[in-house]
Amino acid sequence: MNEVRVLPIRDDQGLSVALKRFEAIMFAEAGTSEFDEMEVLGAQIREYESRHSPIFPPEPIEAIKEAMLQRGMKPNDLQKLIGGGTGRVYEILNRKRPLTLAMIRKLSAELRIPAEVLIQPIRLAS
Repeated sequence: MNEVRVLPIRDDQGLSVALKRFEAIMFAEAGTSEFDEMEVLGAQIREYESRHSPIFPPEPIEAIKEAMLQRGMKPNDLQKLIGGGTGRVYEILNRKRPLTLAMIRKLSAELRIPAEVLIQPIRLAS
């Protein structure tokens, strides 16, 4: 049986080496030593990247605007989800009014924006 030798990833150079090796063996057959090496490398790469290049969730209003853009929605389309008049929609989109829990629930369900994104504090405009 071949021994799998994987070194720890300590810096960006080590990450580069690990990524090149991963690409070289990514189609290895299950049950082979290369497959085992690929699994270990994949876990190490994910761990290193999560520690050194975390992906932060988008700001709530930016997430709403992006979801609207993707769906071709206009601010008055958002009125059905937020409630109130068109003025309330613009207050929210312009960061003059915070989202309520009811708004977060509706927006999360209808626009498929994770609630974790929407519950973040919004930088309200002064």
